[in-house]
Amino acid sequence: MAGHFEPLSGGGAAVALDEVEVSILRSLTVQLLELIGPGDTAGPESADPLARLFAEGPSEPPSDPALARLFPDAYGDPGTAQDPQQRAHAAEFRRYTENDLRDRKREDALAVVRSLDALTVAGDKAAVLRLTPEDCRRWLGTLNDLRLTIGARLEITHEDDSEALLRLPDDDARKPMVMAHLWLGGLQETLVDALMG
Repeated sequence: MAGHFEPLSGGGAAVALDEVEVSILRSLTVQLLELIGPGDTAGPESADPLARLFAEGPSEPPSDPALARLFPDAYGDPGTAQDPQQRAHAAEFRRYTENDLRDRKREDALAVVRSLDALTVAGDKAAVLRLTPEDCRRWLGTLNDLRLTIGARLEITHEDDSEALLRLPDDDARKPMVMAHLWLGGLQETLVDALMG
């Protein structure tokens, strides 16, 4: 089980994580939360449900490449030529969906941090993290968001880019992020396999 998810009887999945793995996952997830930004500080339960339903978000895609990967344009790549009608549709779609998508990504990442904080890792022994089916969904979303963010920072646009980055010398500053990208991909893949198995 060390380093990969395995299915649990009755649903969900489990993985053994050591102290370094927990620290890396937690640190990356906290950085993701900082990138996504703060949510509604008043809290969803205190907000008027109708006002919240019709609250407008941003209409322009994010300028940060990592955020643009997390919150893509609904109607094609904003870097390519779009007719005015496509741009208008994309802006309208973003205005009414991005806030909810940010909230969901934030909630998923917070759930990952909380589950990592609940683990007790003693010395060099790994702790077993057990996830319910709902926790698995949250973890899958966050692992995907982490990989998208790191991929954007590394300018990975095709699988070939990832393979080329593997050949970087060990002293290249990007090498740890490349290794994190691959490790997160392995976790994500084994979690999907555990849920389908």
